[in-house]
Amino acid sequence: MTMLRLATLLCLALLAACARPQQGTTLRFWAMGREAEVVGELVREFEAEHPGIRVEVQNIPWTAAHEKLLTAYAADGLPDLCQLGNTWVPEFATLQALTPLQPWVDASDEVAPQDYFPGIWNTNVIDGQLVGIPWYVDTRLLFYRKDLLREAGYDHPPRDWAEWERMNAALKQRMGADRYPVLMPLNEFEPQLSLALQQDDPLLRDDDTRGNFRSPGFRRALGFYANMYQQGWAPKMSETQISNVWDEFFRGFTAFYLSGPWNIREFNKRQPPSLQGEWGTAPLPGPDGPGAGIAGGTSLVVFRSSRHKEAAWQLIEFLSRPAMQQRLHAIIGDLPPRRSAWHSPQLADDPLAAAFRDQLERVKPTPKVLEWERIAQEMRIVTEQVVRGGLAQDAAAAQLDDRVDDILAKRRWIVEQQAQETPR
Repeated sequence: MTMLRLATLLCLALLAACARPQQGTTLRFWAMGREAEVVGELVREFEAEHPGIRVEVQNIPWTAAHEKLLTAYAADGLPDLCQLGNTWVPEFATLQALTPLQPWVDASDEVAPQDYFPGIWNTNVIDGQLVGIPWYVDTRLLFYRKDLLREAGYDHPPRDWAEWERMNAALKQRMGADRYPVLMPLNEFEPQLSLALQQDDPLLRDDDTRGNFRSPGFRRALGFYANMYQQGWAPKMSETQISNVWDEFFRGFTAFYLSGPWNIREFNKRQPPSLQGEWGTAPLPGPDGPGAGIAGGTSLVVFRSSRHKEAAWQLIEFLSRPAMQQRLHAIIGDLPPRRSAWHSPQLADDPLAAAFRDQLERVKPTPKVLEWERIAQEMRIVTEQVVRGGLAQDAAAAQLDDRVDDILAKRRWIVEQQAQETPR
């Protein structure tokens, strides 16, 4: 045993001595959406393994979760642990609300960092500290119609941007004026964000205190995105203008649809018998080959205010087991963030899941600033102005930088103050 691991074990032993679960320990666990509805089944098994611990699961609607968490933080009413969206982790880390978890991981036989997809694990490392453990992962890629591609002369999905554009041109020629090769609803920011993450240039600069949307990388991504609409390859529509995306996909309204893993079940459920096997999933093409994607999903965190950190960590370890992640996938289709969990036949033998497994090796986290969700919405608004209103792309990049610089003004001031206080 190395000295580092021995020291870590001693540290954890001291923590456990102070916080070892007592008979009658009750954990408060806030979970969101569909996961909250089904995690109770897994929690009952945890309680059977840990008879001294009882878990109260509170179902928080996603629409109210962010405000409820902030209100609870202000009122010192946070639960012991929580399911937290990956883009929310930096915000609560900045508030010093999250317990650093690296000592627990170092001493754990259950949580193995090298088993996680690197981009997903990295979403939980804020300012060098690990503050969460990925629970499930989400990313966006292509759902596509194999039969429509064959009719256009292709027997495979696109592998890079140039090939995707050639396919779109060939598809559009066959599909006519009222059908489109690509569906990227304008009320979503994920398509343009995915394309931007495929670039070498970061989205923010100067220690994440200023926008970097004038960079060659983002302007390249914006140009590729806007060209889809300019060429008539994608409709200038929001999702609310499309009656039913699944029906439209099978009707042939579009050949490519950018979406996430939850739609595997929806498409399987809604596919007409005549199109069974005639659609698939494919990793996102990048500028020069397979491209990066969004490192989405949620993580499990322990709040600093918890008086039951040891018990909370034990629940995180339990839910992090590959077998538990496989169960969660079997129940509701959530994708596991651990590579070993993908060895189950249900995932390993599923060709529709294979593209997601491939994509997850290349996902990237979004900028780790608490203002990120506001920035993402500004990106959506400005890029929609390019598509719908004819805003010039260079002007859009400059406007986006100005808006983001305003959003990050407080962060910039704090960083500048810290720099002045640092001894030289």
